[in-house]
Order: sequence, then structure tokens, then C-alpha cells
Amino acid sequence: MALLDHDDELTPHALAMVVDSINSNPAADLFYSDEDKISVDGTRFNPYFKSDWNPELLLSHNFVCHLGVYRREIVNRIGGFRKDFVGAQDWDLLLRFVEQIPESNIVHIPMILYHWRTVPESTASSSAAKPYALVNAIRAMREHLERTGINGEVTEVPEFSMLRVRYELPQPSPLVSIIIPTRDRRDLLERCIESILSKSSYRNFEILVIDNGSSDPATLEYLNTGEKEKRFQVLRDNRPFNFSRLNNSAAAQAKGSILGFLNNDLELITPDWLEEMLSYFSREGVGAVGARLWYPNDTLQHGGITVGIGGVAGHAHKCFAKGDPGYFNRAALPGCFSGVTAACMLVRRQVFEKIKGFDEENLTIAFNDVDLSLRICEAGSRIVWTPYAEFYHYESASRGYETTPEKTARFEKEIVYMMQRWGDRLTNDPYYNPNLTLLTEDYGLGFPPRVRKPWARS
Repeated sequence: MALLDHDDELTPHALAMVVDSINSNPAADLFYSDEDKISVDGTRFNPYFKSDWNPELLLSHNFVCHLGVYRREIVNRIGGFRKDFVGAQDWDLLLRFVEQIPESNIVHIPMILYHWRTVPESTASSSAAKPYALVNAIRAMREHLERTGINGEVTEVPEFSMLRVRYELPQPSPLVSIIIPTRDRRDLLERCIESILSKSSYRNFEILVIDNGSSDPATLEYLNTGEKEKRFQVLRDNRPFNFSRLNNSAAAQAKGSILGFLNNDLELITPDWLEEMLSYFSREGVGAVGARLWYPNDTLQHGGITVGIGGVAGHAHKCFAKGDPGYFNRAALPGCFSGVTAACMLVRRQVFEKIKGFDEENLTIAFNDVDLSLRICEAGSRIVWTPYAEFYHYESASRGYETTPEKTARFEKEIVYMMQRWGDRLTNDPYYNPNLTLLTEDYGLGFPPRVRKPWARS
């Protein structure tokens, strides 16, 4: 059953592509495609190249929308559309539908098969055209949470006409072990730790500072005083810098069921960062959570990791200005990503230990968080990035950039390892559409697109 509004259009090859996908995935129950908009005079614009199935994004935004193709037997079983959800009836149907099927039975067709007509009174032109739609969407989402046993509060994100779900914290409240590697630079470390201690509203955490050979008297004084006052614990490791080994060693000594990996060049913005990030661990299958990081000039440093950009990986929406929601609000809404930066990452200890932590042998400094993230996904967990936990990130202020010949050689070696280890996975990010570019981090159009075309089969 394919859904088409009376004034919208399908592409000439839309149904052929759907049939091809059905033939390739006979067990699938739900298919959805990319879409764009079409004006009254027939001009096409605003293409939406979507993520593959993204359960966290779905709770803020109905990204499936057009074209959606549903197995009729399941639609009939759940009662079809409900007339009292006008304006959100497709989202309500989708939520009830996916409750009945495994995620493996959902197929994304990464091609524009649907043109959404824009007329003044339609939501294609403005969500304000149907204000009741958001009210009904909130109600549909609340009922979805109730049916699926998820404890959470649904609120409106008015500036984007989207939703926000605040999940209840896991119970009992977990201990978080915050692990911070450092060497000298008291100014950075003190700003980071003091912002966490003074602002954090969630208090069940411990801070483990890994001192990797500090010699600066001011830094040593701060470490000794903080340790003496039991404000944090200091783990001393004077071996040559190996980010992966330092964090693995500290994780083995940490007491928390949640491991928090933080850089020493962060400064906390949002006091409820731990509540926000921890709440996702009440969701089944979430293995790691990342935060939104800003440069000091209020441009975005980290909005989730997209693999393949620049060869290995890049930060989604990097350098976008504060207030810019990004590509179809992806920089402003929680969602699944292939990875998050270990500059601020929470990981379930059980998951971290299962995959044996960071790779100490092959990725001593660069890409260890990308590799860790991919192995978390490979092990069957998903990774969530949230914009509602925020820090300033004074990136590379403590170590500097990869400018010496030795650093450059090591960096290039780690690139080669990542390409050998992950191969095609680096050009097939399920949360980043193959019609989008791998050259930049701005969600620009890719050319040529990396899309399989049935008519081009050999």
C-alpha cells in the first residue's frame, strides 16, 4: 500500500523502484524513499536525501513521510488511519506500524520518488499552515511511548515544529566514571573540571584524571590539591602518549557502569548534560551517546560522526553557526550516527568491555573513537548524538595539531589502517545518504551519487 496525497506527484520510475526493492527484500514490510518539493508551476526544489532507518530521529521528526509503502496485512491489523489524528495521521500510522515489525524489515530506497506539492495552505510550504498537526503528533507520540513501555515526556520544539522526548533516567541511577587524560595545561584542565563540578545537576559521578607526565608546577599543584580534597582521583601514567591505552587503563580502574570519556579542553554549557545523555541508556540497544560541541566562536565542532567524509570520517555540520538547524534539522535533533567523538562520549561499560575498548595497537591517537564507534555498531548496539547536552571545545589546545613529520607519518598510517580495517563501511554510512557528498561536512549534494541503479546492472 503506497501513500500518495491527491495533489502530489510520483516520479515516472517510482513504482518500478518500489517493485525492484520488494523483489530484492521479499520479507520487508515497510519501504520509504527520498523526496523533494514541487511548486505550482512544476519547479522541483529542496531535495530530502534521508537516513536509513533511524529510530531516535523518528521520535522527533517523521522522516519517513513520502514515499511510504506499507504491507497491507499489517495496516489492516492495526486498524489503518485514525481519523482523530488529523495532520499527523501518517506519523501515527507509522509509529503503530513499526511497533509490529523488526527493524530488519524496513528498507530505505535512496532515490527521490516523490514530489511534495507546495501551495500556501499546505504543510509542504509551512508547518504553521496546520498548527493542529503538531498537537496531534504530540498525542500520537505519547501513545507510542505508552504502548512500547517507554517512560518519557513529549514536548514541542516550536522553532522547528518538531518533537522532543525526554526519557526517564535508568534506575537505579548509574554511577558515571568521567575519564579525562591530561598533560600540563592547568588552565584547560581546571576550566573543564570546575565547570563540571560547579554546574552538573546530576551528582552520581566520579572524575578520574589521567596525568600523562605533567611537569608544569602549576598543573602538579592543581592535581595534588584536587586529589587531596577528594574532588577527583589522579591516575599517573608516564608512558609515551597513547590516547587509547590511557583511556583503557583508566576504564579498568573506574567504578561506574557508564564510562564517560572527555577531553581536558572542554567547558560545560548545559547543567543537565548527564541527565540528557544518560537517559538514552534507558532505551534498549543504545551503546554510546555523544554531545553537541561548540568552538569558542559559537560554530559547531561536533554534530555526530559521518564515516567516509574526507576518506575516513568527519563531523556532521562542522562550522555551522549556532542557531542553524542544519540539513533538515539534523543538527538540532537527536538521532543515530555511525559514531560520536571521544572528546565527550558516554559508553555502557558492558559494551566497552565486550569489544575490548579502544585499539591501543593500531590507533594510538587518531580515529580511535571512530573505530570504537564502528565496533559498537558492529556488535549490535546503536549510537545516539544529542544536541541537548552541550560543551565548548577548545579543540587541540592541549596537544596541538598534526604538523610535525612524525605526527603526519603516524596520522597517515592510521588512515591506512582504518581503510584496511573497515573497507566499504567507510563509504556506506547508513545514517548518511549516498546522494550526499563525501568531500565536505555540510550535507551538500554528492556527484556522482553513490546509488545502485537497477537499470545499470551488468
